[in-house]
Amino acid sequence: MANRAYLRVWTRDFNEQTMIVQFARFLTTVPIADSGPGFERLIVQPVDSTETPIAEWDLKTGKFGAAEVAALAAQNLAPDTAYVVDAKWDLWNFDIETLKWKKEPLPLELMCQGPLFDDDIAATTGHFVADLGFEHLFTGHGGLLAPGAAKNPFETSDHPLEKTFRSWMSSSSENLKQYHAKTRENIQKLFSWVEAIEAALPVERSELLSEGEENFEARLDAIVAQR
Repeated sequence: MANRAYLRVWTRDFNEQTMIVQFARFLTTVPIADSGPGFERLIVQPVDSTETPIAEWDLKTGKFGAAEVAALAAQNLAPDTAYVVDAKWDLWNFDIETLKWKKEPLPLELMCQGPLFDDDIAATTGHFVADLGFEHLFTGHGGLLAPGAAKNPFETSDHPLEKTFRSWMSSSSENLKQYHAKTRENIQKLFSWVEAIEAALPVERSELLSEGEENFEARLDAIVAQR
């Protein structure tokens, strides 16, 4: 299964009285896909992830901006509650089977975790969390980009798709150049979003991480710096 990447954000003065206002500001920064309805769904999750949601809205039926979504969330305000929003953002996606690029709207999950949700999990995992999608959207496949920073390159893999991919990449310097450029564009979009969050919220700290990299941020920096 492909690894996923995440953004975690902790803010100052985050509590029951401020979290919905901060959630609204967080949502204003989201680089929503140009096509589609914008925010697509809001779920109100009580206590922890094992509980049944107490409210859910299909936002695709109308135009819901950050303020409207936050207002819906405020109807179920509680410190032990999380608010989950589904959206999409436009990223370059390389299809390893067809060996073609496509810029398309891809899933983005956003969460605001109340200070008492799931035994205060926000203290360690972030007041705001974004599931960014698959890690390879930002790192590329198999350690091809900035290989010295990669954890699990598949240079010796015998998988047919991976062998075809590496053969295609080595067949032309332009293939690798384009692969790097489009992956770097995805990274720069992510970095710009983090900057927007830091401008909109009293950010205490933020963290980019993934399931497959020991230091995801360092890997991204290496790819952006690579020429």
